[in-house]
Amino acid sequence: MAITGRTALLAALGTLVTGLLLPSWAGIGAVTGAVLLAVALDLVLAAPVRSLRIDRSGDTTVRLGEPASVELTVTNPAGRPLRARIRDAWAPSAWRPGTGFAASRHTLHVPGHERRRVTTVLTPTRRGDHHAHKVTVRSLGPLGLAGRQGSHLVPWTVRALPPFASRKHLPSRLARLRELDGRTSVLTRGQGTEFDSLREYLPGDDIRSIDWRASARRHTVAVRTWRPERDRHILVVLDTGRTSAGRVGDAPRLDASLDAALLLTALATKAGDRVDLLAHDLRKRTAVAGRSPGEILPAFTNAMAVLEPALYETDMRALVATALKMAPHRSLIVLLTGLDAASVEDGLLPLLPLLTKRHEVVLASVSDPHLDELAAGRGTVEAVYGAAAAEQTRADRRLTADRLTRAGLTVIDAPPTSIAPALADTYLTLKAAGRL
Repeated sequence: MAITGRTALLAALGTLVTGLLLPSWAGIGAVTGAVLLAVALDLVLAAPVRSLRIDRSGDTTVRLGEPASVELTVTNPAGRPLRARIRDAWAPSAWRPGTGFAASRHTLHVPGHERRRVTTVLTPTRRGDHHAHKVTVRSLGPLGLAGRQGSHLVPWTVRALPPFASRKHLPSRLARLRELDGRTSVLTRGQGTEFDSLREYLPGDDIRSIDWRASARRHTVAVRTWRPERDRHILVVLDTGRTSAGRVGDAPRLDASLDAALLLTALATKAGDRVDLLAHDLRKRTAVAGRSPGEILPAFTNAMAVLEPALYETDMRALVATALKMAPHRSLIVLLTGLDAASVEDGLLPLLPLLTKRHEVVLASVSDPHLDELAAGRGTVEAVYGAAAAEQTRADRRLTADRLTRAGLTVIDAPPTSIAPALADTYLTLKAAGRL
């Protein structure tokens, strides 16, 4: 049988203790003494922990659900080699469930006066800032029987941004935008459109677009083409109050609202419009305004990352007042909030004339698809009661939406997977109709 260096050293120490230091010991006493001496020697030979220098580098932002890499650089100023086990501690939400234990542990060997790197891979499961905790180092001796342990504070923050899952809908909406913008033969006209150019009449064109003077000069029928106006102002208002905290599936309603706001922002920016953001509950949570086109989407994403629903009713009067300050001129105001009858009737409905007097207003709300499943339930008493309750809830939402529509709003009520493309389509429809 092969004898390892560790086994040989233990045997030599046992012989030394038995033959020289402890001649009266025999059997187990000699072995115990040898092990104790080996442990003490291992502890003395382990590299010191407190003098280590540990630095961080790597990712500071990441899309929710995607991996982020953070590097630890360990510098060993001592002459003894460092044989270490390292735990890089983060909050549980920085890892996928069940992966944190393995991902946070590293084994490292650093010769004296040198440095080595290890990489910790995070996969955040929640939006927001994830902060690093202590880096714990266990320095082992040559035998691995004993060692020293200590912790270092090495601060680092990784911000988990909204995943922007709806960006898959952006190419198809950009294609429609190009049609509206006059880059293809499909051209529209509305009260908010600008004259673009003249072309020959084609069957199906609106006869109101015929330019008779130009037709007389050309000796052919010429029609005016139109394109939607650019540089319109859009204010996206996120209600972060109680209704946004309700969970639909595995996520709160606020997450679906954020996704819809990002798709609208990306589309409107490509259309040449200016987009600002307001998040409000009892008070203003965040506001992003006056950014250049290249800065808008990153600024929105960064601001949305730290938003969390508040568990109290939104102060609609303060929300509307803040929105009017941010939109002093005619704008498209997109309000992402709930369709709860009580909160709308008592809070929002009395204030709508202040908004609709000057602005075009769209209200988008995230519905719960589970209501449709409950409404179809039959067969048992519990299922029938559940179906009745679900149907009553759906009827209340429809009634609230009808009241808002009669007050001059465009209302969108869609489940989380559909709210973002539905809002983008509504924006394009308003733009095509010249209502922006």
